[in-house]
Amino acid sequence: MLLTFQIIQILAAFFTIVLILLHAAKSEGIGSIGSPAQMFSSVSSIEKGLNIITWICGIIFMLCSACLSWGLIK
Repeated sequence: MLLTFQIIQILAAFFTIVLILLHAAKSEGIGSIGSPAQMFSSVSSIEKGLNIITWICGIIFMLCSACLSWGLIK
C-alpha cells in the first residue's frame, strides 16, 4: 500500500509539472493588476479544462503527501 501511494505521488507530481508548463503564458506580471485587458478576458474551454485537470492533479499530490507524511499509510 505504501509503494502504491508513493507511485501515485510521483505520477501526480510529474503530471502537475507538465500541466503547469502547458498553460499559455499571458505576460501578466504584478504591474498588470487591474488592467482593462484583464477585466474583459475570458477563458477558452480548452484552457478551462486544463485548469481543472491541473487542480485535480495538484490536489491528488497534496493528499498523497499529507497521508505519507502523517504516517497514515503503512
